[in-house]
Amino acid sequence: MEFYHTPIMLNEILEGLKINPSGIYLDCTLGGAGHSEQILKRLNSKGLLIGIDKDEEALSYSAERLKEFNNKLLVKSDFKLVKTVLEEHGIQALDGVLIDLGVSSHQIDSAERGFSFNHDGKLDMRMDKSQKLSAYEVVNFYSEKELLNILWRYGEENYARSIVRKIVEARKQKPIQTTFELKNIIESAVPKKYLFSGASKKTFQAIRIEVNDELNGLEEVLKYLITKLKPGGRMAVLSFHSLEDRIVKSVFKLEATDCICSPDMPICTCGHKKRINLINKKPILASPLEQNKNPRATSAKLRIVEKV
Repeated sequence: MEFYHTPIMLNEILEGLKINPSGIYLDCTLGGAGHSEQILKRLNSKGLLIGIDKDEEALSYSAERLKEFNNKLLVKSDFKLVKTVLEEHGIQALDGVLIDLGVSSHQIDSAERGFSFNHDGKLDMRMDKSQKLSAYEVVNFYSEKELLNILWRYGEENYARSIVRKIVEARKQKPIQTTFELKNIIESAVPKKYLFSGASKKTFQAIRIEVNDELNGLEEVLKYLITKLKPGGRMAVLSFHSLEDRIVKSVFKLEATDCICSPDMPICTCGHKKRINLINKKPILASPLEQNKNPRATSAKLRIVEKV
């Protein structure tokens, strides 16, 4: 299957980044290069686009898609290692940063990648297929307590206890090997009225986040990349569930605030100085038209900031 990903809120992101034709731009999650291709089209020969992704298929497809552009640098890495990437390539400062935290359409729709409860395939969910930990290991070998913690923390699943109990019972009989096997177990654990409203969504999300370690280190990366932005440079972050957005919102709020002392303090003693301005105080949502065309845009939230 060809790697593809429909870029969400493309126009809003391009407008929000205020592309400098001679600037250096970083796409931390390259995916199918839908956003990056449009950024490159707006750069001149002095500009540079750096694209990072840990999915080999994404990098291979993007390299082919972007082959006409000479001012690009594509790197296989987890974006949480972005400091190392920038240092290795001598990048001192950035004009713009994009972080799209969503799973690509290709990954979701490829049954063999094991991300979706709508397609039957082996339990996998690895964005980087070279890593050892997969959904199979999480589902079959994590303790009951560990599974409960994951479903509560990453899935905010109200029926976590009954779902985990069913998983533990099932894997005693034989290993749970496919996405449909897991889906059927989940559906047997929740009230029937939830069967037609994506009963498996939260559990699959929680396991995917665990497998790919999606939330750990996100706060630190955001703070680091703010330091790398040039004055007037912008960062756009696209998130798809409340856990991600909460982290992004918290970091941006902190970095857009001068004094963070307690209101009871008569004078400021923290010395904290704001480093960014919020371009949008509330998240930008996809238009109704885009949501109708691409249902995956429905949960997307875009936040944009500018370096002081």
